[in-house]
Amino acid sequence: MTATDPALTALAQGWCALSLLHGRIETHIERALQAKHDLSVREYSLLDVLSRQHDGVGGHLQMKQVAEAVVLSQSATTRLVTRLEDRGLLSRYLCPTDRRGIYTDVTEAGRTLLEEARPTNEAALREALDQAARNPELAPLVRAVETLGVPA
Repeated sequence: MTATDPALTALAQGWCALSLLHGRIETHIERALQAKHDLSVREYSLLDVLSRQHDGVGGHLQMKQVAEAVVLSQSATTRLVTRLEDRGLLSRYLCPTDRRGIYTDVTEAGRTLLEEARPTNEAALREALDQAARNPELAPLVRAVETLGVPA
């Protein structure tokens, strides 16, 4: 394939459209979460991921798994956890079976904030998708996003 190959060009255009859609959605949600709950998208995502942990086997995520889930480096995730811990939204404790491991849990205040912010996140997502659907270049991607997770 060459740089002018139509298939490569179409692939690059598709990637640019996907990147644009992601950026627009994230920006829209960020503004809504900041305005109403003093939360960033990353903070919301971290609270959401950690709120899904459980005490059963494999129920607690290692920091590497958390970092992958919120799409941050491990060091950025650690800084984010520290900020939310300082706000009283998360707590850390040693793994009972491996003293080298540290777990992070959402506090009651963190759960409350997450539940208050969830409708804002969902409404902002819906608004961003509706706006993007009016753009012919983004409309097919919006339709694809809307069908994700929908049973066939």
